[in-house]
Amino acid sequence: MKSERRPYRMSGRVAKMEETRRRIIDSAAELYMQMSIDEFTLEEVARRADTTVQTILRVHGSRDQLLFSAVERLTEEGVPLKPTQPGDVEDAVSALFDLYETSGQMILRWLGDEQRRPQLSETLDKGRSDHRDWVNLVFAPQLDAAGASRKLLFNALVLATDIYSWNKLRKDNGLSRKEAERVVCSIIDAVLERENNHGKTPMAKLVRRRKPSA
Repeated sequence: MKSERRPYRMSGRVAKMEETRRRIIDSAAELYMQMSIDEFTLEEVARRADTTVQTILRVHGSRDQLLFSAVERLTEEGVPLKPTQPGDVEDAVSALFDLYETSGQMILRWLGDEQRRPQLSETLDKGRSDHRDWVNLVFAPQLDAAGASRKLLFNALVLATDIYSWNKLRKDNGLSRKEAERVVCSIIDAVLERENNHGKTPMAKLVRRRKPSA
């Protein structure tokens, strides 16, 4: 009789442990999104997960390992960028702002923690690579037409759409999302206009050079 009930008891134990593990990771990810790394404590995670610090250490080994697991969870659940028509500047910027408005502060926190937490570098390097791939994709028509100055244009677009540009406009300068998007679109339009006029004299300069008629 005991041997028949043992698998059931073991299965229940495993299920309970998996549920505890899930609560710990969920609580750690939630806490990491809300607080700085210095405020991230096992005691607070344990309180939110309705468990003990000893249980957390038994499951994850250390605070750093729990942090890494939380980052992995957040990365897996990242906000996907909305597909946009290649070459459509306004739609591309809007899609990018959807990501930054949702996860921007968390990403900035990771960037700030990178030197102290080298295990974040792999995730952040992938994010940097993904951003460059996104620029290549959504601005493909403009980049393909750039010819020899493609690299220059590409780097300008990467900078214009970088998360620090968003943070400067939204948080430091206090612009609304709509205003910040308009600024980024204007920067991109100016860069593209310069590229279109590469090797030519812009119309504004021609107008300024005209002498008044006698």
